Amino acid sequence: MARADTRLEPAPKIAPVTALRTLARVGRFLRPYRREIVLAAIGLVVAATAVLAVGQGLKFVVDRGFAASNATELDRMLALMLGVIVVMAGATYIRFYHVSWLGERVTADLRRAVFDHLLDLPPSFFEATRTGEVISRLINDTTMLETVIGSSASMAIRNFLLMVGGIVMLTLTSAKLTLLVLAGVPLVVVPIVLFGRRVRKLARATQDRVGDVGAFLDESLHEIRTVQGYGHEALDRRDFATRVEAAFQTAVRRIRQRALLVATVIVLVFGAVGVILWIGGHDVVAGRLSAGQLSAFVFYAVLVAGAVGSISEVIGDLQRAAGATERLFELLAVRPVIVSPANPTPMPVHGAGAVAFQGVTFSYPARPDAPALDHLSLDVCASEKVALVGPSGAGKTTVFQLLMRFYDPQAGTVRIDGIDVRSADPRDVRRQLALVPQDPVIFATSVLDNVRYGRPDATDAEVKAACDAAYATEFIERLPGGFDGLLGERGVRLSGGQRQRLAIARAILADRPILLLDEATSALDAESERIVQRALERLMAGRTVLMIAHRLATVRHADRIAVIDRGRLVALGTHDALVRENPLYARLAALQFAVPANVDHDARTKMISLPNAAAP
Repeated sequence: MARADTRLEPAPKIAPVTALRTLARVGRFLRPYRREIVLAAIGLVVAATAVLAVGQGLKFVVDRGFAASNATELDRMLALMLGVIVVMAGATYIRFYHVSWLGERVTADLRRAVFDHLLDLPPSFFEATRTGEVISRLINDTTMLETVIGSSASMAIRNFLLMVGGIVMLTLTSAKLTLLVLAGVPLVVVPIVLFGRRVRKLARATQDRVGDVGAFLDESLHEIRTVQGYGHEALDRRDFATRVEAAFQTAVRRIRQRALLVATVIVLVFGAVGVILWIGGHDVVAGRLSAGQLSAFVFYAVLVAGAVGSISEVIGDLQRAAGATERLFELLAVRPVIVSPANPTPMPVHGAGAVAFQGVTFSYPARPDAPALDHLSLDVCASEKVALVGPSGAGKTTVFQLLMRFYDPQAGTVRIDGIDVRSADPRDVRRQLALVPQDPVIFATSVLDNVRYGRPDATDAEVKAACDAAYATEFIERLPGGFDGLLGERGVRLSGGQRQRLAIARAILADRPILLLDEATSALDAESERIVQRALERLMAGRTVLMIAHRLATVRHADRIAVIDRGRLVALGTHDALVRENPLYARLAALQFAVPANVDHDARTKMISLPNAAAP
């Protein structure tokens, strides 16, 4: 079955404005580089002035050189023109270098700003937004802006100056012919405006379709084992081709509009030049205009025509960049729900790790009418080990999510060492916690860097000591490159048990007072579970531990067990007591710990308590 297109747009839509006003939003990224802007502007103005001066040089060459048959004057005029061309070349170098530098610099700054902002957004944003869509905006849209800032914008300004300067020189050369040129301006401006609006709309649509392609590609390649395991290659090829073709067809419509714009402008502009040549030629024959003046006028007319044509083409780039800018600033407009208060309560540097949930009610934003936790109250003392047990969807993972302040409850409070986490900086709250998930996250870098993720300032010796404590050194030393060896994307070169031990080493190195274990051994074979369990025993020593439990080996390490069902705490006690007294826990024990459901309570308690009763 083909995957449905479920693209979501949680980012707020920015009110549509003109392309130039949209691009002006990038201005704050340009302000720190005023020096480069000034140098680029100087180069641009000098180069444009030099081009206009060439027209006057052409007039003098024709009138004083060719028409007067004066070889000396011809040589002198040509030498002056050569000097002007050298100046123009130097100014063009200055303009090109500084404008290109600005494009690269602003693009880098914008990418950093968007990425920095994305890291502050809560997990709920990424649950509603496909990663590939965000990546497309961060890479493709900023690249489009780089083209505009580093090339198209300066070309537009340069051609605008040439157009204005050319019109001035046309007026000085022949007012009558200039009026004819200006009369044709509306004929050129109207199609630029009409086609430009269509190009911008289609440019935005093109970027959205490219985002669809990126999102699908990201998902398919990251889950390649599932794709190939279910023989889904043909369907994924078809779905990918559908998205690529949709992007292509949208781009073709944009290109068609842009090509029509350029072709229309060329016909109108150069048609006007032909009319001017016809009228001007008759003026030269009648003696009302010199050959040099007509030559200069034609030069300026072609210059103005070329400038208008270039501007019409650049407008297409500006419209595309405006669409890209809208998409980027939509991301920047997303406001994090979880923020630090103006005067955050400081968390203890070396906290005891006591945890308290007091009347907590919480519903996920996507399911506001279905409480994940319903008036949950639970106190965990410092250094106590509490297991969370319950059926799937009971709210166990939500407890972790609120404790790490990925979300805030709608009612009640979550406290660490007596401090309401909402009154503290989220970063300070998370520094009290270390998480070992069921599916550990391994980055495509070295062992050292992966473990050091828990404490970036740790020395190599401290990292290796943490690996020793996690029983990871023995397999690390067998890896190509050892501690410096690269682990591949998502730790593809490691087994499940090896990834889990690296995650435990990371938590050991972080050395935080509260440890969250999301059933860290449930997916392991018996031998790997034995080794990981030994590592966990070291990790849990002296820490407050909350662990989501699905296996007896986990439950047996808990001081107390909290039974959660439908977001409520329904029982709290030791394993043996709960098996005797709580039917839900007894049923879960029978299902999850491989104890027959028809065994009476006393026999079941005895069987579950046996060390070898853990589910394989």
